[in-house]
Amino acid sequence: ADVEIDYAYADAITVHMPKKPDFYDVIVAENMFGDIISDLGAGTVGGLGIAASAELGDSHGLFQGAHGSAPDIAGQDLASPLATILSGALMLRWLGERHGDDALVQGAARVERAVEDVLAAGQTVPRDLGGQARCSEITQAVCRQLG
Repeated sequence: ADVEIDYAYADAITVHMPKKPDFYDVIVAENMFGDIISDLGAGTVGGLGIAASAELGDSHGLFQGAHGSAPDIAGQDLASPLATILSGALMLRWLGERHGDDALVQGAARVERAVEDVLAAGQTVPRDLGGQARCSEITQAVCRQLG
């Protein structure tokens, strides 16, 4: 019976999440369904290449892009660095909030704003978002935007 409930839950969320992604704050799911749901969540923000990830415990956190390692394009300067950059911003915010350090929280906001500004300018857009920019070009553009 538990499997049927899990299937029904995963099935229902694939309908509701794209319509109202802001409805969900925390979703708890077993590994297979969690993987599917997290990919769906990434789609609501533009795709896996921009989806930041934080795995938080009581005293430690792991921050990384939600996407996998993409071994098929490894070493070709093709993957988008945005998920990793935005995961770094999540880390800064988490550390700032845990330690009461406003400079870290402000740094996180600066990184997020730099990514937003680079994408909004439309000159340096990764392939997964419809552009032609290489990983190194995107990284350099975000760094320039940060000043």
